[in-house]
Amino acid sequence: MFKRMVREFDPSADPVLIAAGQLDQIGPKRGVLYIADPTLTSFARLRQRVGPGSYSLCGVTHTLASDLTLETIGDLLSEAVMPWDALVCTSTAALETVRRVLAAKIEFLQWRFGRGARLRLPQLPIIPLGVHTADFTFSDDEKASHRQALGIAPDEVVALYLGRLLFFSKAHPFPMFQGLQAAAERSGKKIVLLLCGRAPNPQLEAPFLAGAAKYAPDVRTILVDSRDDDLRRGAWAAGDLFVSLADGIQETFGLTPIEAMAVGLPAVVTDWNGYRDTVRDEVDGFRIRTWAPEPGLSGEAYALRYELKLLDYDNYCWAAAAATSVDLGQLADCLTALVEQPDLRRRMGLSGQARARETFDWAQVYRQYQALWGELNARRLAAAQDAEEWAWAKAAPRLPPSRLDPFHAFGHYPTAMIGGDTVVSLVPGATIELYRDRAADGLFVNAGAADPVVSLMWPRLEAGPTTVAALAKDAKLSVGWADAVVGALAKMGVVRLEPPAPTQRG
Repeated sequence: MFKRMVREFDPSADPVLIAAGQLDQIGPKRGVLYIADPTLTSFARLRQRVGPGSYSLCGVTHTLASDLTLETIGDLLSEAVMPWDALVCTSTAALETVRRVLAAKIEFLQWRFGRGARLRLPQLPIIPLGVHTADFTFSDDEKASHRQALGIAPDEVVALYLGRLLFFSKAHPFPMFQGLQAAAERSGKKIVLLLCGRAPNPQLEAPFLAGAAKYAPDVRTILVDSRDDDLRRGAWAAGDLFVSLADGIQETFGLTPIEAMAVGLPAVVTDWNGYRDTVRDEVDGFRIRTWAPEPGLSGEAYALRYELKLLDYDNYCWAAAAATSVDLGQLADCLTALVEQPDLRRRMGLSGQARARETFDWAQVYRQYQALWGELNARRLAAAQDAEEWAWAKAAPRLPPSRLDPFHAFGHYPTAMIGGDTVVSLVPGATIELYRDRAADGLFVNAGAADPVVSLMWPRLEAGPTTVAALAKDAKLSVGWADAVVGALAKMGVVRLEPPAPTQRG
């Protein structure tokens, strides 16, 4: 099914399945492992088992505000992440946050271990998210039909907001309400605010609707559920302009403005995060000035409270967003201009649509990923020609410190350890039937002594005392795996174990 889906997008593709655990197959097959999130560190730990130079890793940023994500970014410096790996940043805003976190971690590591510590950074390219722009193409008849279905008259100007209804982390709606009300009063036009979104619960949805009624009384508000594909598509078709005044640290890119541009809607957005990379001010729409406190006591206090769990993630984001504001005067001017001037809406909409197709269509974005993966593989292969660099990479410990073999990390717990020369013998009266009865007992589920393996060992066990190494040979196992099988048989009370006989001196 997966191969068929891939070939629908790229008939020339050659999908290859690499089973979990076959880490050594990644490099020779493709050279780069792509991860759809920023967790390079956990995959770097996995890669250590076959060597940091065996293949490249490529991840991508999403939100960067959570504590776990920020720790993961900082750990890029202390895990086996290599210069032939990459963390794709979806915007210049995301890149700058990553750089600031890494700079703070470098400062800490150099204080802790000295400035001679060898630090290796992954590549940090900027590649945006994309959209299938063809999915956002509507004929005039489709637009008219969707507007009619929503009860929107031809003389009404529709301002569309599409996104989650979360004032504490996404976009506070007060500026949008006040700006549209000002545009209605100044222009005398009939304005509809089309809220296409959802809230996690009715208690969070209620302030949006109450706020619209209170702060934009002359603006008619329509709420549609964005989870319904047909309703969401209809909302895109019905809009005349798009509004998204993001003001939360949770956002790093913002996909809806480029979807709006693909539709051909002028976008009114905040001068904030990834919106700076997508909407060109006074070209594809307007970017509205924002204000937030400079670093200092309040921000440090919010971070401390979040670390102490006195603030949960949502309230941490809200603490930052509550102190962030939008220039209401500029917003009112820009919305009024778009409401009053259909030609301006059309010109900006066409500009944004062309930009979306040329820059943010997935076909364009994916080519950037392909070029990056080729570059990463080339960096890795070039490093293999640098004797000093490659020797350093090959000297990496095979197991990461947090993922040690439990029989090593806790190897001092048992009285004795099972090895190749450990003597194994059947408990008096033990039969293959006894073993199978015990293996089927719920007390020994998944104990690690499978019947096909034990059956190969059994003839030698019946012949008398033997060694783990001999049993391993019969079962065609490594001694390391036979240790575990024999250990499980001993746990079941089927065999007993003895240390190897002392070596006889001549």
